[in-house]
Amino acid sequence: MSSSISRRQLLAGATGVAAAAVTGSATGSGVAQAASTTYTPDWNSVDQHPPAPEWFQDAKFGIYFHWGVFSVPAFDNEWYPRNMYQPGSNANQHHIATYGQPSAWPYHNFINGARDLAGNTVKFAPKLKSAGGKFDPEEWAQLFADAGARFAGPVAEHHDGFSMWDSQVNEWNSVNKGPGLDLLRLFSTAIRAKGLKLLVAMHHAYNFTGFYEFAPAQTDPGLKKLYGQLGPAAENQLWFDKLKEVIDRAQPDILWQDFNLDAVEETQRLNFLAYYYNQAGSWGREVVATYKDGMNGKGEVFDYERGGPADLTTPYWLTDDSISSSSWCYTQGIGYYSIQQMLHSFIDRVSKNGNMLLNIAPMADGTVPQAQKDILLGIGDHLKRFGESVYETRAWTAYGEGPTKMGGGSFTTPHAGTAQDIRFTRNKANNVLYATVLGWPGSSLTIKTLGSDRINLSSLTSVKLLGSTAGSYIDLAAPTQSSSGLTVTLPSSAPYNANAYVLKLAFSGAIPSLRPLAGAIVFTDVDYTGTAAVLTVGDYTAADLRTAGPGPGTLSSLRPAPGYQVIGYSGDNFTGTAWTFTADNSDLRVTGNNDHITSLKVQFNPAAYFRITNVTDGLALDSGGTVDSGSNLKQWTWDGSPNLQWRAEAVEGGYYKLVNRTNGMVADGWGATADGSAARQATWNGGTNQQWTITHRGSDRYSIANRTTGLVLDGGGNVASGSVTKQWTYGSSTNLLWTFTAP
Repeated sequence: MSSSISRRQLLAGATGVAAAAVTGSATGSGVAQAASTTYTPDWNSVDQHPPAPEWFQDAKFGIYFHWGVFSVPAFDNEWYPRNMYQPGSNANQHHIATYGQPSAWPYHNFINGARDLAGNTVKFAPKLKSAGGKFDPEEWAQLFADAGARFAGPVAEHHDGFSMWDSQVNEWNSVNKGPGLDLLRLFSTAIRAKGLKLLVAMHHAYNFTGFYEFAPAQTDPGLKKLYGQLGPAAENQLWFDKLKEVIDRAQPDILWQDFNLDAVEETQRLNFLAYYYNQAGSWGREVVATYKDGMNGKGEVFDYERGGPADLTTPYWLTDDSISSSSWCYTQGIGYYSIQQMLHSFIDRVSKNGNMLLNIAPMADGTVPQAQKDILLGIGDHLKRFGESVYETRAWTAYGEGPTKMGGGSFTTPHAGTAQDIRFTRNKANNVLYATVLGWPGSSLTIKTLGSDRINLSSLTSVKLLGSTAGSYIDLAAPTQSSSGLTVTLPSSAPYNANAYVLKLAFSGAIPSLRPLAGAIVFTDVDYTGTAAVLTVGDYTAADLRTAGPGPGTLSSLRPAPGYQVIGYSGDNFTGTAWTFTADNSDLRVTGNNDHITSLKVQFNPAAYFRITNVTDGLALDSGGTVDSGSNLKQWTWDGSPNLQWRAEAVEGGYYKLVNRTNGMVADGWGATADGSAARQATWNGGTNQQWTITHRGSDRYSIANRTTGLVLDGGGNVASGSVTKQWTYGSSTNLLWTFTAP
């Protein structure tokens, strides 16, 4: 993992997870349970492993650290071992100026020890405090506990090939060389002594699949091993052998792996999974294996690097992020994100059904810089006071609201929220809803999501503000509900200082179901209760429904968003008897299809008209009225005119045509290929230039891409009413996002 450009290029666009979102049941149903299974090295077997046990979903927050030989030069980033050999790179130029030519002063000098050009001895050789040094693994573990982490552990081997344990298969290890310490054992002991689950991170798949591509060929067998030059068969076996040692020696609760697993032989990947899961069974423990690539994704947990989804996402997921944007390991002049950026992004990720693994960057001698401690303790302060809204919670039907959008994939910058940003979680009993506000909102707060047109709050019994110490509360006056939201009266000024404030909404029974803004919610029990899943526009096979949570053959009630429809099928892959639902159905037994829906489609109702509104400018897509075929599409301030109303009718292949209510013409890409080209309208002729992919991008937002051009509809920014609607290559701008609202 790295913040380097080359790393970003390697992973750009390579990760993603389906946008269905499970909300879970009142009892935490759907949580993985221990399985007394003997696993064999084949996908059918290892896919049966429960990926995210309940303890993992309860834990929410973990810490690990990039610390090793690459920390010694303290320059560039943790890819220094690679970059020092790349001619002309910053690391290469620094290395030549500080140590000499890499051919004469190679990376392994940092392990064995050597003098730099100034005559200073350079070596990865941290000393324990008990031996007169600055390294104390027990102090690190205490810091992690004070930060509120529930799991923690080391990078046991990075891409550089140096093992941080007493390896019998790799002589380049921290006992034989360098510090002369079994670092993995020291960390394992200290972390478990604090009652934390143990995570071990392994990055060694890239060691022999590209990391040292600029390093010279080695002739010494030992150096071939370090630099990943043993050859495919030996390297793949070594990859497995290292993992086996870590499993046997540390018995990790989480075995985290970095990218490029798909370059490892499939046989060895399966050998690893089967071995780990079988060993965990013999320990009597539920374990987690993570992946970024190279796994089926059924028995393991997907990990976003430096990111997360834009919306609620299943299955349960993890992100690894770092307190610095410039490097994952310590470097001179390293910069840090703020406490608010780290804390608020963490709260956002929990609200979207995920955990966060946060990296710190200790110095080579074992010192954790104070600025890094401050960030961790800032997160810990929030969790110590308000942890009931985080630990052992589950994602709700909606993740939150507000202007600050976070996530959207890997490599997305963590953001601090505002007092208008709210993130939701719920307790596992499903009778308490927490609303975390990312700033003090003032004497009154309106939670728009809880408007009377979306949720019945008659069972709400109290609203309290979590107090400044754990378990304390500030009673609030009864809130008022309208179509605009739930308005809560708060103290005139913040009663204490915090980086976020939490409202606790208690109900006499289960939290009422929320009408979705887009797509549909399906439930396993009648009257919109039981395990639930938010399904965005798309087609869901039996396997997709199982991933989303409820599973095929379990649906007993459903609620489409206004203007949407659900088509349920008795058979898998959209076969057999079909039922179409365009409105709420509290008991599917009435129509005789209770527990018989095996696959389904969530679509825009072809009979419904929508106001299609640009997220940036707030203007609605406008035909202009009765105009000539080929006229430009425009945008206009919403006034209810049929010129601003459109039907989204499904056509073959999952595409839609957008039909205007006034003139009956359809939106047309017109074969444009250049960014900024105008979108037009024309009489329907079935051409691909008149067909659009409508892709959910989080919350109630969509991109609308033309089948011919590949470009998406573009509002153009904060433009005037009457401006032309354009087309643009899809990117991160909200100019390219639209909402579909039933007028």
